[in-house]
Amino acid sequence: MKAIIQEKPGDKLTVRDMPIPEPGSGEVLVKMHFSPINPSDLSMLQGTYAAKPHYPVIPGIEGSGMVIKSGKGVIARSRKGKRVACTASNNRGGTWAEYMVTSAFRTVRLDKKISDEQGSMLLVNPLTTLAFIEIAKAYRQQVIVNNAAASSLGKMLNYLCIKNNITLINIVRRESQVKSVMVSGAEYVLNSSSPGFEEELTILAEKLKAKLFFDAVGGKGSEIILRSSPPGSILIPYAKLSEQDFTVDPRMVLQQNKKIQGFYLGNYTSGKSIFQNLKTIRKVKDMLAGEIKINISSIHPFDTINEAIEYYRNNMSAGKVLLFPGNL
Repeated sequence: MKAIIQEKPGDKLTVRDMPIPEPGSGEVLVKMHFSPINPSDLSMLQGTYAAKPHYPVIPGIEGSGMVIKSGKGVIARSRKGKRVACTASNNRGGTWAEYMVTSAFRTVRLDKKISDEQGSMLLVNPLTTLAFIEIAKAYRQQVIVNNAAASSLGKMLNYLCIKNNITLINIVRRESQVKSVMVSGAEYVLNSSSPGFEEELTILAEKLKAKLFFDAVGGKGSEIILRSSPPGSILIPYAKLSEQDFTVDPRMVLQQNKKIQGFYLGNYTSGKSIFQNLKTIRKVKDMLAGEIKINISSIHPFDTINEAIEYYRNNMSAGKVLLFPGNL
């Protein structure tokens, strides 16, 4: 099979011929159709991801494909011959290959109404945004803030907030992104690069009583959010797009009763029962089979992987970039 390989963190990617892996007990072999590039993939390629893979590595966190072979086990056998959305298992190779072995529990059958392209993005972003809605409800918050509003995840979160009657303060990085987010129905959109941004966020958060802040950026952006947030607020970092650390004044946290609570999708779903996760998956499938579609900006064959990575880094707000094993 053809597979995309990285020898060590930060290296350019290459396409190589590799043996097709064999599924073990409870595993399935998926013939991959499409795989997206996610911010977490970029983090892994740079060597800044929390989980450290064994190198050389086949990257790729999620994708879609057809299960063509299974190991022992009822769930694994039930997936054979089915189209699925899937995520990679630890140290079994990622989705950026013609074939991938993964746990049968990391696959979700795709309905006929969901295309291979949309199905390849069924898990990471949709599950994350639904988790944000659940967290808001758990904290009894009717207003939330997100500082990656122009991303695919941000636009999906805006849709879900409207549907769940939750007010969302959207933060974008450029003035050109303000209009595109407002077109999708957003009421509040702030530009973090404008000179008066910190004051605008402080006033709006106080006015709307916003106390739940989802942070995908890190660095100076996180520091501004913490300063702008009302007393009793919670900052939830869920990515680090800036690749920069941020510092916190302990007195501000102590005296204003502010909290920092990380979000990692794998930890969040592992803390829920299989029935709760299946219920959430059904919600995601209904979303993608219905009125919501994740925007796709481009599709790249494997042999243009480095160009695809560079394009995605520079055009994240334009939509998702998909990888395709063959030739389009």
